[in-house]
Parts: sequence; structure tokens; C-alpha cells
Amino acid sequence: MATHKARDERFGGFLEDYAIGHRFEHWPGKTITDTENHLFCLLTMANSPLHTDRHYAEREMAGGRNVVVGTFLYSLLLGMSVPDVSGRAIAALGVSDLRHTKPFHPGDTLYAESEVKEVRPSRSRGDAGILTVETTGTNQDGETVTKFTRSVLLPRRS
Repeated sequence: MATHKARDERFGGFLEDYAIGHRFEHWPGKTITDTENHLFCLLTMANSPLHTDRHYAEREMAGGRNVVVGTFLYSLLLGMSVPDVSGRAIAALGVSDLRHTKPFHPGDTLYAESEVKEVRPSRSRGDAGILTVETTGTNQDGETVTKFTRSVLLPRRS
């Protein structure tokens, strides 16, 4: 019986495995709890009443509910995309155009999808290339809540 190694077979690809327009529906989604949102805020020192004070939200915020801190959504979306996009990455090169387009509340479920925007050989490393993807996060109703573009350095097949 063959041995399968996740790092070799199911954790991101080589540069040649991607083409402009390829789409990846990352699975599974993630329902965010109050506790997770509070812990992320406390760990990152982003302790704002917008995210952690239910009484404040009830009195001061439209809809009367706390919102999940945007950097938590970004971090989750990035992590959700790793197995399909950047598991083999040599380096993360950058992120651009990060947008939070709709409030996301504790109890909502986050889903992620990425589309390949650019694939090109590296100008400085013949054994590697640059993959650029746009990742979109949606809630359980299919509404876009977060979107960003990122580039990673991937190995090329020998």
C-alpha cells in the first residue's frame, strides 16, 4: 500500500500547478464565537468596545451587536487558504487591497475562496516564481465581508 505525505501531495502546489483564473473554494468554513473574538482581541491588544463590550454595542452600535475584529477575519482567511495556495511557499511576499466590506458578528460563519490573478517566474530566482491570489471571505448568507490580494514565492518543479 502506498504512503501518502500531505506535504508532498496535498499542501499547496508548485508554481506550474496554477493558472490565471483558477478558483479554490477553501473548506471547511468557520463559525466565530464571542470567546474566540475576545481572545484574539486580548492576544493582539486590539481590545476595543466595538469587539468586546456587549453592553456598549447594545447602546452605541447600529444593530446593537459587537463586530468581529477585522484582523481576526484576515488571519482566518489566510489560514484557510494555506492548503490550496501557499502550503509550499518559500516566502510570503506581501498583501494589498485589504478591505472589510460588511460587518461580521460573533455567531456568523466565515467561508473563503481564492482566485489566481498572476503566475510568473521570479526575476531573481530561477528555481521559484510568484503566485498572486485574491481571497474573498463571505458570511453564511454569501455576502462578501473581507477581500485581499496576496503574493507568495513558490518553488518551481525541477
